[in-house]
Amino acid sequence: MQKQKLVVLTGAGISAESGLRTFRDSDGLWEGYNIEDVATPRGWRKDPQMVLDFYNMRRRDVLAAAPNAAHKALADLEAHFDVHIITQNVDDLHERAGSKKVLHLHGEILKMRSEKNEHKSYTIKKDIKLGDKAADGGQYRPHIVWFEEPVPMIEQAIPILYDADVFVLIGTSLAVYPAAGLVDYVREKVTKYVIDKSIPPVSKYKNVVPIEMPATMGVVELMKMLKLT
Repeated sequence: MQKQKLVVLTGAGISAESGLRTFRDSDGLWEGYNIEDVATPRGWRKDPQMVLDFYNMRRRDVLAAAPNAAHKALADLEAHFDVHIITQNVDDLHERAGSKKVLHLHGEILKMRSEKNEHKSYTIKKDIKLGDKAADGGQYRPHIVWFEEPVPMIEQAIPILYDADVFVLIGTSLAVYPAAGLVDYVREKVTKYVIDKSIPPVSKYKNVVPIEMPATMGVVELMKMLKLT
């Protein structure tokens, strides 16, 4: 018997419980940095050293973090469903928890690429230094989708969402586009479980089941609703 397709869209809220800071605080700063300075092509051109320093710190944070109970529970769901995870996060905690099908919308902190070629990436677990050059002569930069850059993985995510039999949204404020618009591609009849400490604006969607809890607690509740516990 073919498993139902369960599609999960995750944001910073799921990794926050592993000790990774959420992307944006209300003051528009990220770890004390202006977003424009460290997460735009303009910031890279202006001060690549600052940008490298910033992401080198993020990479160390990710390597020091561990998957939490929510990451692990989603991996365990693969015993019951055909699970596809689409994440806005750049960490590898879903993969380390054991999830097999993970699509990263905004890039991956443990990869780097030449500033001249967005299509070829390389695994990196150390710091990237100014002067580290790719074979094409371009400076290596984090394999991260910055603001003002296209989000190519959106095109791969859309058909996955459209084919969902069950949809789960975890730990995202639905504030960053185009990722926030992905929920629009989930079919109306599909049950949409929304797990967050503060439920984002989802009133326009039908068949929404809000689970107003942190990710680790919310996924336990989800398992009960799916009659798996």
